[in-house]
Amino acid sequence: MRLLRLALTYLAFALGLPFLVSHPKLRKGFWPRLGVHPQGWPAVAAGPRVWMHGASAGDVLALVPLAKQLKIVRPEAVAIATTITNSGRAMAERQVGTFAAVTYWPWDLPGAVRRTLQCLQPQVLVLEYTELWPELIIAARRAGVRLVLHNGRFSADREDSYRRMFWFTGNLLAHFDLLLMRDEFEAERARRLGAPPERVVITGNTKFDNLNLNVPQAKRDDLAAALAFPSDATVWVAGSTHEGEEDDLLATFVELRRARPDLRLVIAPRYTERAERVFALAEKRGLRVRLRSRPATAVEPPAEVVLLDTIGELSACYSLAALVFVGGSFVTRGGQNILEPAACGKPVLFGPHMENFSDAVQVLLGRGGIQVATGEQLRRVMADLLERGRYREELGAIAREQVTAVRGAARRNAELIAGLLDQGRTLGRTDGDAQ
Repeated sequence: MRLLRLALTYLAFALGLPFLVSHPKLRKGFWPRLGVHPQGWPAVAAGPRVWMHGASAGDVLALVPLAKQLKIVRPEAVAIATTITNSGRAMAERQVGTFAAVTYWPWDLPGAVRRTLQCLQPQVLVLEYTELWPELIIAARRAGVRLVLHNGRFSADREDSYRRMFWFTGNLLAHFDLLLMRDEFEAERARRLGAPPERVVITGNTKFDNLNLNVPQAKRDDLAAALAFPSDATVWVAGSTHEGEEDDLLATFVELRRARPDLRLVIAPRYTERAERVFALAEKRGLRVRLRSRPATAVEPPAEVVLLDTIGELSACYSLAALVFVGGSFVTRGGQNILEPAACGKPVLFGPHMENFSDAVQVLLGRGGIQVATGEQLRRVMADLLERGRYREELGAIAREQVTAVRGAARRNAELIAGLLDQGRTLGRTDGDAQ
C-alpha cells in the first residue's frame, strides 16, 4: 500500500508541478519546498525545537499565541514556523521575536520530508487544524518526533472522506501524541475517526487568545485618514469576503444608502489579490471605489467604497466600523473568523455557512453575533441596526465580553507541549507505536 501511495503521490506531483510553480500563492520558495535550505540554516539558539505549521496567514495567526506562551513556559524552547502560502510566510515573518525561523512547508514527498526533518531537527511537530500530511507524519513519527494536532478540527460532513483517506494512508491520528481539540464535538469526531481517546484533550481555540482587544489609537487614526471618509460617515466593514459574495454585498450597500446616504463600505477580500476584481464589480454598480493601497488625492471625490488590499489592518478597520459582516459565510467556504470584530466591540453579522467556526458561533450567537440566512435578511437586519445606535453599542459590548471570557487555550496548549519536551524524546529514537 505504501508503494502504491508513493507512486500515486509522485505521479500527482509531476502532473501538478506546472500549477505549483506558477500559482501566485505557491510559486515562491521552490527549493525550501523540496527541503533544500542554505548550509547552516536555521541559525537559531540552542534548545529544544518545536516546529509549528500553519497553511495560511490565518493559521499562522492561530499559532502565534501558542508560540508566545511556550516561550513563557519553556524559555529555552525554539519555535520554527512553516507555511504553505506566501501570505502565510509574510504573516509569520512579521511576528518579530515569536518565531526563531520561518520557511515554507515541504511537499509531502519522501526526499523533501527527510531533508526538512534533518535540517530543522525538531523534538515536537505541531500541525494546525487538519493539516494531515501522510508522508511527513509517518516519517516524523519514525524519527522519534512528538506529534501534536493543534486547534484540531474535523468537519462533520467530511468524516467519510477522512475514513477513505485513512484506508489509503493508515490511521494518521494514531501517530499523534496529543490531539488538542477546540470543543467536544470536534473531539468526538476525532475519537470516531480512530484517535486514541487518552490522547484527545479539549483545550479550546487559540484564536481567541490572539484577538486584538486594544487597537492602538495611532493605528486607528492612520487608517481613518487613509480611508478618507467624511467625519460623520457610518462605516460598514465586510471582512474576509470570498468570490460570489461581494456583488451581493455591494447591491445591499446601494439599497441601504437610499435611506442612509452617510453609509460607507470597506470590503476586505480574504485574498488580497482579488481586490482588482471586486473593484470592477463596484465600478459596474456606479460606485466611487478606491484601493486602500492607492492614496486618496485632493482632486478626486471621496470614495464610497474602499477595498482593503493590505495585510495587517483588518483589526484596525473593524475598530472603525459601526457594523461588521464577516464573509466566507454566504458561500460554502465554511465561514471566517467572527471573533476578531467582536473583540473590537462590534456587533457581527454572518451568513448560514459557518461550519469551520462552529465554536465561535456558539460563543457569539445571540450575544453580539447575528446569523442571517439570506442577503435580503442581511439587508433588513442592517437597516434596523443602522437606525438603533444605542442598541448597536450594547451588542458590541456584549460581543467583547464574550470574547474576553473564552481566552486561555494558548496557555493550556503550551503547558501540554512543554510536557512532551520534558519527556526528553529526541530525533532519531523510535518506539513501537511508530511502526
